[in-house]
Amino acid sequence: MILVFIETRDGAIKKGSLEALSEAKRRGAELGKELAAVFVGTVPDTTASEAFSFGASKAFVLESPALAAYSAQGFARALATLIGEEKPSALLFSATAMGKDLAPRVAADLGVSLVSDCTKLAVKDGRLHFTRPIFAGKALLTCTLKASPALATLRPNIFPLEPAVPSNGAIVRKPVEIPDGLVRGKVVEILREAAAEIDVTEASVVVTGGRGLKGPEPFVMLKELAALLPHAAVGASRSAVDSGWIGHQHQVGQTGKTVSPDLYLAIGVSGAIQHLAGISGSKFVAAVNKDPEAPIFKVADYGIVGDLFEVVPHLIEELKKLRG
Repeated sequence: MILVFIETRDGAIKKGSLEALSEAKRRGAELGKELAAVFVGTVPDTTASEAFSFGASKAFVLESPALAAYSAQGFARALATLIGEEKPSALLFSATAMGKDLAPRVAADLGVSLVSDCTKLAVKDGRLHFTRPIFAGKALLTCTLKASPALATLRPNIFPLEPAVPSNGAIVRKPVEIPDGLVRGKVVEILREAAAEIDVTEASVVVTGGRGLKGPEPFVMLKELAALLPHAAVGASRSAVDSGWIGHQHQVGQTGKTVSPDLYLAIGVSGAIQHLAGISGSKFVAAVNKDPEAPIFKVADYGIVGDLFEVVPHLIEELKKLRG
């Protein structure tokens, strides 16, 4: 059996989890393994059953009053309990903020290894082979894991969604015992941005601002640009975040979030190696920078050498014309 941890937000399954489920379906078919989804917490049948549309034959729902809100300790204990009962050969996560937090803890609890931020899975000689970028994206490492289950996180926006023929599966609800004191942190409130912006890791287009914006006000211009593009989000370089121009949740790069959009727009971003490591999965990169020697142009598919304060307003104007 291959298990896939399914992350939900506001009652909906996150796209990265469906991508992981789709890839698990493809590799499971090669291995002859059953595919099952695993939810943790309060999940209605209507949400759990969505996993069947992506190839899962079972949907485990692990329940406990202590799992009403996310906690790494509680969720890891629940998953470790299920793994002890079902003995899967692999457990996959999407490499979201939650997946990156939870997967290492599950691996530690089980005493097994973890391959993080995978960009490719393959089957060879009856075993899963995992590929991930190393050395800030300059090389790729392919490895196998000796211990069972094999744990891995999969980079979002890399693995194609592949809905299966609609089918019925079994929803298996399992009560989980979470010992008192295990969960040491408690969620007391969730604060959301007023605009309910798309997370950069899930966006099809990421518009990122860097030091060249010279302050927080120009990010309003980038938000206007992003609003004119389909499924777009606003990102930022570390220097912009460290300067307090925009929140850390927007940071893209090795010390921020790794993104893999269809289009990455780098506005006033020089392209430090740590930043480039976080955008290596982007399908197309376009950059605007007044410095023709900026490192970002070495990886950009398209580049404009010019003043962003002149270029971006023109882009916004042209996009408005296209949208009528």
